[in-house]
Amino acid sequence: MYDKRIKILVTLIALFLAVCLLRLAQIQLLSGSFYRDEIANLKRQRRRYQQLKTVRGKILDRKGRVLAVDEPLFQLNISYTLTCFLDKRVQKAKLLKAATKPSPQIQLSKARKELDARLDDLEKIIEKFTYFGLQRADVVGKIAKLNDRIWNLRVFQAWRQNCRQSQVFSKYKNNLFNVQYSEFVADFEKLIPDPNDRLRLVSRIDIREMHRPWPLLELKTSDDIFTAQLEFMDVDGISILPKPHRVYPYGSVAAQTIGWVGPEQDRTLFADDKLLSYLQGELSGRRPGVEYVCETILRGRRGEVFYDIDNRRIERARTRFGSDVTLTLDIELQKKIQEELTNCELNPNCQAPTAAVVIDVATGDILALVSIPVFDLNRIRYDYAALEADAARPLINRAIYEQYPPGSAVKPLILIAGLETKKITPGEVISCPAQKAPKGWPSCWIYNKHQTGHDGSWPNNARNAIKGSCNIYFSRLANRIEPLTLQKWLFDFGYGHRILSPPAAVLRAGLDRNFRQAQGQISNTIPRKTILTPDQLPPLEKGERRWFGIGQGNLRVTPLQAANAMAVLARGGLYKPPRLFIEDANDSTFSSTALNVSPQNMAVVRDGMYAVVNEYGGTAYRPFRQVDFTSQAVKVYGKTGSTEKPDTAWFAGFAEDSEDRGIAIAVVVEQGQSGAKDAAPLARDIIQFCVDAGYIGKPRLQPHTEL
Repeated sequence: MYDKRIKILVTLIALFLAVCLLRLAQIQLLSGSFYRDEIANLKRQRRRYQQLKTVRGKILDRKGRVLAVDEPLFQLNISYTLTCFLDKRVQKAKLLKAATKPSPQIQLSKARKELDARLDDLEKIIEKFTYFGLQRADVVGKIAKLNDRIWNLRVFQAWRQNCRQSQVFSKYKNNLFNVQYSEFVADFEKLIPDPNDRLRLVSRIDIREMHRPWPLLELKTSDDIFTAQLEFMDVDGISILPKPHRVYPYGSVAAQTIGWVGPEQDRTLFADDKLLSYLQGELSGRRPGVEYVCETILRGRRGEVFYDIDNRRIERARTRFGSDVTLTLDIELQKKIQEELTNCELNPNCQAPTAAVVIDVATGDILALVSIPVFDLNRIRYDYAALEADAARPLINRAIYEQYPPGSAVKPLILIAGLETKKITPGEVISCPAQKAPKGWPSCWIYNKHQTGHDGSWPNNARNAIKGSCNIYFSRLANRIEPLTLQKWLFDFGYGHRILSPPAAVLRAGLDRNFRQAQGQISNTIPRKTILTPDQLPPLEKGERRWFGIGQGNLRVTPLQAANAMAVLARGGLYKPPRLFIEDANDSTFSSTALNVSPQNMAVVRDGMYAVVNEYGGTAYRPFRQVDFTSQAVKVYGKTGSTEKPDTAWFAGFAEDSEDRGIAIAVVVEQGQSGAKDAAPLARDIIQFCVDAGYIGKPRLQPHTEL
């Protein structure tokens, strides 16, 4: 009987061992990879990661000069593992923890000594921070803010882990980060009333923010960086780290066009990509400049590094720098124009808001887009409030956003419309006698000024009416043209609609990102919607035409539209939209449109505009005779203009050479009284800058200097 029991026991043990061996074999041979995968998956779940900084692309001018770039700004950083010892809450938590250990008196004594030593170390660090221009109170204040920020995050996590049954937690369960600080703190205090118990719970929380470096001050010079390296070389918890800092090497030049970056972001823009989406404190392009329009091109993609539970790097996503954006602007030309317009020795209207535009005729490239007054892009985030309140509105880009009555600068377009619709012939004379015009009609400017008329100077035909800028001629001519026909001609020349587009990449992406620009007005009333075609325009009343003929009434254009219309004339009637971005040829989706102006009619208009500048009696003859453009192989064509209510002075025209190179130009001076006196001299100098830069003609010989 006993032997039988022994045999049964041995058999059971053998079976048990066999089962164990079989299970072990299964684990090793069949399921080993499964468990290894499970362990690896566990490590991945517990892994930590570090996101790297984004690096924004550069903005360049047409010659590769840097207009905006991310440069490293070195910061002196401190870790919460150091600063926390200045926090009374952390000190108390450490003493409470020591009191719960065996031999509490001994442990409390050790804890106090450690706290004293840490506070002594911190005091020495704070003293060293004052070497860089900070006051001790400033350093302590910044540390206190950092301690409060991280302590509040730890309180939130402690509440989150220990108060899951509360009504407040249930209310925000699906979106805990919407809970207000005061709400979860009150709930935490209600559920855990003992402050020491709460303190112990919070002190157990370990979050990522406790171990990252936090910037305390910027190291502004190489000497500061060197000093910081010496002073903090062996100090754990102090680090010198670079961060991207947007720098604008040309300061105020083209400031409104380039734009700037700031902390406000459109968080929907990259919401689906965690490495493109914005983190707290990151900067993005602010409206309305290139930085904003090209945000999707310029913004870089963050890198990311993953570490497993054993602190080994297991995965890495590399940082992808933002792409560069190249503008058609010549920043040195823009700088010269800006300096001219703001130099009170050269420009009597240096304090007046002014805009100037230069366009390359062949390509439509905008070479200069100047708006005065200006501001420094490197200081915009400090000066924004004052600039926003400035009555001169330096933040707006007058060249594309402000709209003005064009005055007599519109007359070449009115003449084209009249000749092409056969409402007048080149030789037909419209008399301009020495008398005031009938009531409701504009009088000629020379009668208002000198009580005479153009009839005493020449036959007042098409060519001479342009030369002398006769209001009688052009008000009568415009009144002959059907309103819709007149509007269409103005529209085809680029008036009455927005003409500046973002890069093709932004258009293809379907993003609503463009410059803040005015579409102008070629109707009696202001359009209430974006105008894309002439049939969308509000009506033009017949009585308004006479005022449109002299660029007054409700007619409004931007300086860019005026310059681009001059470029159309320079091309013989070929419309091209102006271009601000240089892109690959395959990306150019902007087509040209022939306006089908007869060469004979175009020749009449050009002849009149040439006489404006080059013949005695032309309204711009006096300022332009001071420069010999003929010796530089350049012909200048132009039209002056001046308006009242508001007062503005205009010059618009183009210049070309024998090699078919040309530039179109528009200058408008707010509060200017005379296009000939206030705007034409500026335009003359700008044309000379273009010659000197090699865009047209033969540059002047520079004086030889002996070494």
